[in-house]
Amino acid sequence: MRIRYPGLLVAFLAALAAAGPALAHHGWNWAEPDNSELTGVVKSVRLGNPHGRVTLDVGGEQWVAEVGQPWRNSRAGLRDEMLVEGVRVTISGHRSARPGEKLIKAERVIIGDTTYDLYPDRD
Repeated sequence: MRIRYPGLLVAFLAALAAAGPALAHHGWNWAEPDNSELTGVVKSVRLGNPHGRVTLDVGGEQWVAEVGQPWRNSRAGLRDEMLVEGVRVTISGHRSARPGEKLIKAERVIIGDTTYDLYPDRD
């Protein structure tokens, strides 16, 4: 079989290879299967796409909690002004499966007595 456009094929394969790590990160495969809870104080926040990142002080350790995309946070009732420095939050979600990585993907964010369910379809 003769390939008519070998340059196009090479470009496609290169793009696919470059996208691999990004595709692997999104979703839940990088996280532990069991649900965990983590409580800490917000130190910094970067909200936006593809997901927000909230840095927490958890007993003197810095943890990063990935929260939802802006539309997902909004749908759950979680507004940007709720995630500000100094606020105490509990994150319910899945920790990174990589040893030593202090990263958790939030399914729920709890502030005070209110739970914001970012992924209501996940058990």
